[in-house]
Amino acid sequence: MKIGIIDYGVGNLASVKRALDELSNTPLLINRAIDAHNADALILPGVGSFTDCMQILDSGGWSDVIREEVLIFKKPLLGICLGMQLLADSGEEGADQEKSTKGLGLVPGKVVSLYGLGCKERVPHVGWNSVSSTQENSLFCGIPSGTDFYFVHSYAFVPDNPCYLLATVDYGITVAAAVGYNHVWGTQFHPEKSSKAGFQILKNFVERPLC
Repeated sequence: MKIGIIDYGVGNLASVKRALDELSNTPLLINRAIDAHNADALILPGVGSFTDCMQILDSGGWSDVIREEVLIFKKPLLGICLGMQLLADSGEEGADQEKSTKGLGLVPGKVVSLYGLGCKERVPHVGWNSVSSTQENSLFCGIPSGTDFYFVHSYAFVPDNPCYLLATVDYGITVAAAVGYNHVWGTQFHPEKSSKAGFQILKNFVERPLC
C-alpha cells in the first residue's frame, strides 16, 4: 500500500516518514496536489495556525483534491495534530475576531481554543498525557486505554456528535485526543513522537482493519 504524506510546506515530515519506513512501507512525499491520486491512503500533518494552513491548502488546490480523494475515491485519511483540526468544518485560530475559518469538513465539528473550553492549565498543552479510548476502533487496536501520548496544542477539536470521538485526554478539562468519521481519522497527539504506542497507531492505520 502506498501511503502519501501531504507535504504542503508546513512542518517537518521526516519523523512521520521514518516511522512509516520502519513499517516496511515506502511512503510518498506528495508536494503537488495532483499527485495525491498516486497514493492508496493519505496522511495530513500540520503545524502552525488553522487559518494559515487552510489558506495554503486552498490556494495550492489541496483542499479540493483531498476532499475528492476521500469522498469520491474513498481513500483513508489520517490527520495529525493540526492536521486533525483541519478535518473540522471550521476553526477559530488565526481567524478575524468573532469569526472562524472554513476547514476541510471531513469530520463534522469545530476547533476552538483550550481557554475557550474552560481550560485553567497552562496553554499550550505540551507533553505526555494519558489517553482514554471512548469506543472500540481499529486505530487504537492493541493499545490499552490509559496509554500516554505526546501532545503540543493550544486548540481542540469539538465534534458535532459524540460518536465521532474515539479518545480523550484530561487536561483540566476533557479534550478530544482522537476523532473518526467513516474512513477519516485524526489524532491530536503526535504518533510519530509517541514511542511504541504511536508507532502502533501508524501501524493500525496502514494495516487496517485489524479489529
